[in-house]
Amino acid sequence: MPLDMAAATHEPGEGPFPMEGKTVLITGGNTGVGRSAASALRRLGAEVVITARDPAKGQAAVAVIDEGCPPGTPGHTAWQRLDLASFDSIERFCDRIAAEHEGIDVLVNNAGALLGTRSLTKEGFEATFGVNHLGHFLLTRRLLPLLRERPGARIVNVASEAHRAVRGIDFDDIQRARGYRPFRVYAESKLMNILFTRELARRLADERIGVFAVHPGVVASRFAQDGDTSGVIPWFYRLFRPFLRTPEQGAAGVVHLARAPGVFEHTGGYFIDDRPRRPSRAARDDALARRLWDASEAWVAARGPGAG
Repeated sequence: MPLDMAAATHEPGEGPFPMEGKTVLITGGNTGVGRSAASALRRLGAEVVITARDPAKGQAAVAVIDEGCPPGTPGHTAWQRLDLASFDSIERFCDRIAAEHEGIDVLVNNAGALLGTRSLTKEGFEATFGVNHLGHFLLTRRLLPLLRERPGARIVNVASEAHRAVRGIDFDDIQRARGYRPFRVYAESKLMNILFTRELARRLADERIGVFAVHPGVVASRFAQDGDTSGVIPWFYRLFRPFLRTPEQGAAGVVHLARAPGVFEHTGGYFIDDRPRRPSRAARDDALARRLWDASEAWVAARGPGAG
């Protein structure tokens, strides 16, 4: 679904956008791919805001990011508390961002969870779905006014090739009350990320905002290593860690979509690294994307899982 961005973007061949003076917001930027993307964009002169649930981790990440910048690098790094498992936290966060920033140039929806046991968000939604999809759905919608202030703004949703493991969305058991299988629930949430990207791009087709989904590869980070997941998944990450991608390699696709020219013709699309790729059939289902959007609006409005 092409978008005419000529007035807001460089012509092909002009090179990447300069990031100096750009405001970049990255959820879950205190570790892994998020922190590596924040570091790369900060070194290019961006004003970077990362989020974390834990103040100590947020402050430590800011220190690491700043230490990696050559002396005199323009820009600034800051962190803000955000718990994507709480609508109240999301809304307070968005209010703070609106008070402190006139606009957002790049929003990276990076934070995610793969939980070994079923748990619930503050509003009572199954937590993997609640964090990976619904929290970012609410966050993005609340931040759209700030993105509209910056022609050529970009939204980058970190998805996964795991989305190919499912063929659709089980709307009849979105809470997983009839059985919880960690990887399947995670894969379904990654399918939702791509469908959300597709539908949001359709809704913004007449605006100067590009929306992209990207698979960072299987990265040797702290993902699935902090006690949230049990069984074979953390074992896999520990055993194969030497063969996995580094967080810097995983972040390369995010950084590319944040600043490369010529990507707006692929708005709504799915990338692996810096190349557009064809996602699964379910991920290309426009009717499913609209149904997910409508259901998500209903869930958010009801502030609980009983709607939709």
